[in-house]
Amino acid sequence: MIIYVDIDETICVTPANRDYTKSTPIQKNIEKINNLYNEGHTIIYWTARGSGSGKDYMAITKQQMEQWEVKFHELKLGKPMYDLFICDKAVNSRDYFN
Repeated sequence: MIIYVDIDETICVTPANRDYTKSTPIQKNIEKINNLYNEGHTIIYWTARGSGSGKDYMAITKQQMEQWEVKFHELKLGKPMYDLFICDKAVNSRDYFN
């Protein structure tokens, strides 16, 4: 199975001012996604970091993923910004992790 996972407010908590250097990991969520990786699923992290500002957050995001021991196959930036995502395959992270 190919699984896309968001980063902020999914595997980490990021301040409201979007200072990504201050993001802190949610270890239990990381472990749950890492287990999916270990089971053989393809894990792709897809984030909107920089989508609104045009800044490139790839380096800091990769560094955090390594520091937090996040397992993944691919990291993608450029996720569009939106207020509501309607999709037949979407799962709310609050429902998934609780």
